[in-house]
Amino acid sequence: MSRRAVCGAFATLAGAIVFPPVLRAADRFGPAQDFSWDWLVRQARTLAAQSYRAPALSQRPAENYDAAVRLTYGKAERIAGNIRLFPTTRDVASHPVAIHILSQGKARLLVDSTGLFVDGQAADVAGFRIMQDLSQGEAERDWLAFLGASYFRSSGASGQYGLSARAVAVNIGLQTREEFPAFTQFWIEQLGPAHYRIYALLDGPSVSGAFSCDSTLDAGGVEQQIRIALFARQDIERLGLVPITSMFWYDQGHREKQPDWRPEIHDSDGLALDLANGERVWRPLVNPPGAQVNAFEAAGMRGFGLLQRDRNFASYQDDSAFYDRRPNLWVEPQGDWGAGAVMLYEMPTSSETIDNIGAFWVGAQPLRKGQRLERAYRLRWTSADPTGAGIAQLVDRFAGAAGIPGAPPVAGAQKYVFDFEGKNLAGLTRDSGVVAVTNLPDGALMHAAAYPVVGQDNRWRAMIDVKTAQAGMREFRIYLRRGNDALSETVIQPLELS
Repeated sequence: MSRRAVCGAFATLAGAIVFPPVLRAADRFGPAQDFSWDWLVRQARTLAAQSYRAPALSQRPAENYDAAVRLTYGKAERIAGNIRLFPTTRDVASHPVAIHILSQGKARLLVDSTGLFVDGQAADVAGFRIMQDLSQGEAERDWLAFLGASYFRSSGASGQYGLSARAVAVNIGLQTREEFPAFTQFWIEQLGPAHYRIYALLDGPSVSGAFSCDSTLDAGGVEQQIRIALFARQDIERLGLVPITSMFWYDQGHREKQPDWRPEIHDSDGLALDLANGERVWRPLVNPPGAQVNAFEAAGMRGFGLLQRDRNFASYQDDSAFYDRRPNLWVEPQGDWGAGAVMLYEMPTSSETIDNIGAFWVGAQPLRKGQRLERAYRLRWTSADPTGAGIAQLVDRFAGAAGIPGAPPVAGAQKYVFDFEGKNLAGLTRDSGVVAVTNLPDGALMHAAAYPVVGQDNRWRAMIDVKTAQAGMREFRIYLRRGNDALSETVIQPLELS
């Protein structure tokens, strides 16, 4: 499914709109009902004990994406402070959701959406977005949106949407058909002008759940405290927690194979891991020839996320999609999650309109029918790099023919070049004993060198030639070391950049 069709371009439509009289709250909302987290958890547990029933289709959806945009992006009434609604659509978000407004432990169901869409008429609700408080004359802008299955996303610190998160993923990357459990009801509580707590009831063929998301917007981006309680209706072979969905079409290493004129197109350019042993890992994303899954063991993991490190406009030359402004999404588990791994799912794409990247946490043990699982974590949607303290990072990578420049290329071999930058590299010279360390076997590593890049402060280059057929692996690890100290993060490089 196209994520552009799911969440849209977040643009403003202009025009003169005539609205019916605004409804009184007593007419728009149902009677107050008691609400609590414990009550929501009980609802999820009760659902899991019953046979799954797919949600009913909307009886009055917008005909298509363009019609939904006309209903959503323009002048219309808000609820709960700064909430605007998404309508159901025939081709994308076809299932209505229930919206409750929560205050002081009392919830009231939205029963009439008249006046909440641009044409002033009522429509079934598929999701919602939270609007920013702006100065007079500024175009309206939102910073958080929930729409489709259990998807949500934030525009972060730069006001530009990109990658998405989900509450849960079921059997992603397996031969078994992936399931998409969906939020069916929301409870929205405004705690401040840019502070909302959102609760949701999750349901799907194999799992139901209670979800809580406390979201705050400030100058540094959006921070969310997440809590989730899951109940397995069926055995789940692969339960993905904190799933992140993004898009990677190509970067400078793939440019010559792409038809588009822009130098790079991606929402994220790498998966970052902060492991319990202190190792920092960076896995550049690829657009593979076929779907592939990589697992990175991460017991006691401190954090992981999909990042957009390259924030130079010149790298993209896109003054419409603004890929240089796409947010990073960083996950910090809270409490002991036990043994498990971060999985990276990559599938091929020939377009920027399709998400083809997924990253998520999988526990060492599958979730069985009747079991309960609770987790808490923090999400940060930010333009800052959360992995940038104290150690050199990869800032550029290149690939080409192995051998000496100007000489005939070495058959069956590839040259890989990695540029690292960090303040900890300052003052080091060719005589400082810095080396490039890899896990490539001796028979595959033809040549390796590490040296400071002339005229570039705090930048070092690692250059290696590899006999790819002798490597015996799909990807290799490389980092800079001096004595017993790692000077850089560990880069996990696929042997083929195609």
